[in-house]
Amino acid sequence: MRVLVVVEGTHDIKFLRRISTLLHTDDPTLPDLASMERNRELIFLPISGHPQAWIRRLAPLNLPEFHLYDREQSPVTEQRQQTVDTINQRYRCRAMLTKKRSLENYLHPSAILAVASVELNYGDHDCVATVAAQQIFESSHGNPNWKQITKRARVRLTNRVKHWLNTSAVEQMTVSLLQERDPEGEVISWLESISQLAETT
Repeated sequence: MRVLVVVEGTHDIKFLRRISTLLHTDDPTLPDLASMERNRELIFLPISGHPQAWIRRLAPLNLPEFHLYDREQSPVTEQRQQTVDTINQRYRCRAMLTKKRSLENYLHPSAILAVASVELNYGDHDCVATVAAQQIFESSHGNPNWKQITKRARVRLTNRVKHWLNTSAVEQMTVSLLQERDPEGEVISWLESISQLAETT
């Protein structure tokens, strides 16, 4: 049985593959999404934003669907919550909104420090990639004014940071570091939902 895992972008896929492998190694009852993907039991679908457009678009495939969307900020949060509520009314479909702003907020600062040698302070609703990009830029250029560079340059630098946050930094995570950042076990609950959907017929 294939499960469709609908996320916003490719960075989310990189994060989920790696964090699920880590958690599966610690607890084999949790699914390893990278392994499921290799075995054709799961298909990741990055939709590049606009979750509302995907509420029923995949229904004709008649496959279980798991949707995971970033919380972002108001009023986007409220719109996404409505989308999630609607998807959850469909048969063999489960949708969740992250409690933190995005998947990067589940990373522990120690994992980021190990990769980029920068100590970051960020909250659950900060854009971690922007915070990291700004701090790296300012420390390497000796220029404290990030806002003086063009918006295009800021976006480019932030996207570069997003890549390694969702690959190298995730690979530096441990189960105990994740528990510090995610004491409610949100990430585990996503994996459990995917596993349950995979078992439906």
